[in-house]
Amino acid sequence: MPTTPAPRSATRRNLSGPAGSAMALALAAGLLAAPAAAGDGGIQGDDETQIVVAADGSGDVTTVQGAVDLAPAHSEDRVEILIEPGTYHGRVVVPSSHTNLSFVGATGDPADVVITDDRAAGTPHPDGGTWGTTGSSTVTISGAGLQAHAVTFENAFDEAAHPEISSRQSVAVKSRADRVVYDKVRFLSNQDTLYLDSPDNRTPARVYLTDSWIEGDVDFIFGRGTAVIEDTTIKALRRDSDPSGYVFAPSTSHEFSRGFLVTDSRIISNAGPDSYYLGRPWHPSSNPDNDPRIVVRDTWIGNFLKADPWTTMSGYDWLAGSNAEHANRGPGAVLNEFRPQLTPDEAADHTPASYLAGDDGWDPRAD
Repeated sequence: MPTTPAPRSATRRNLSGPAGSAMALALAAGLLAAPAAAGDGGIQGDDETQIVVAADGSGDVTTVQGAVDLAPAHSEDRVEILIEPGTYHGRVVVPSSHTNLSFVGATGDPADVVITDDRAAGTPHPDGGTWGTTGSSTVTISGAGLQAHAVTFENAFDEAAHPEISSRQSVAVKSRADRVVYDKVRFLSNQDTLYLDSPDNRTPARVYLTDSWIEGDVDFIFGRGTAVIEDTTIKALRRDSDPSGYVFAPSTSHEFSRGFLVTDSRIISNAGPDSYYLGRPWHPSSNPDNDPRIVVRDTWIGNFLKADPWTTMSGYDWLAGSNAEHANRGPGAVLNEFRPQLTPDEAADHTPASYLAGDDGWDPRAD
């Protein structure tokens, strides 16, 4: 764990100036909670608890992990980690003890703040063996209530430069916490880009992702969590194989997850026609009796999918009623016997609110 410098005395920020403007935009969008009065621990400000990350040393810390380490544990108030423009290399781990953190890019443009690393599942681990899929993650989020705005999460593993590595899963973000919001965020990698997980197969973990960009090739949006992906562009990258890849691989955990809902989004590709499967069901060995589920609705789909876009994985096929579409459009939104469609009555139960409410009525779109 990196050593972090002591916080500057009298670090006080308000919502004026370029850094404050990014926060103000997020507040206005209703996607970042208003700052609470400063509590015990951390860096105290007049208007919010804030830690500034700047690679040039002008902030409180020079690394994103340093800011996480500096944040108070078990915070009931929101703690803003304001990240100045730059590329920040190295793993970032947000433990379950660090709740209600906000990663905020200072300029409001996610391309200006890049959090990156470059390990794959098969990359040798310094202590022996390999990193594995979970260990490959650039950012691992276990702290409930995390919000991210205007940042890029990247796994820059170069497959072509490492032909000796066959396990090429390279996760940009593993999100396993509840009540997580990603707004105006870019997720960049190839295989296994965005891992939407939960702490275990009986613990709910809800994610709301909006106005964002996700790109990859093989199973690049996957996991057992409940996730709503809204107003987002999903790009399936061309790969020199047939198929080029698979967009979704949910591993939904029965009654403890609703699975994935994609709505009012765009699914595009630079691959040619008949190149991609839309999804396949992941049944991990630790939970082979799960029920992978996904609904894609009111979304524009490009012309790159197989005629039968839902396929098998490790011998498991989709269960009846576990994947469906509704009111999609675009050249890839064809209707045929292989593409189940929701009825209007069924579609009424597949909304962001119904997926995210849980037992506590959580609705990040209304905050």
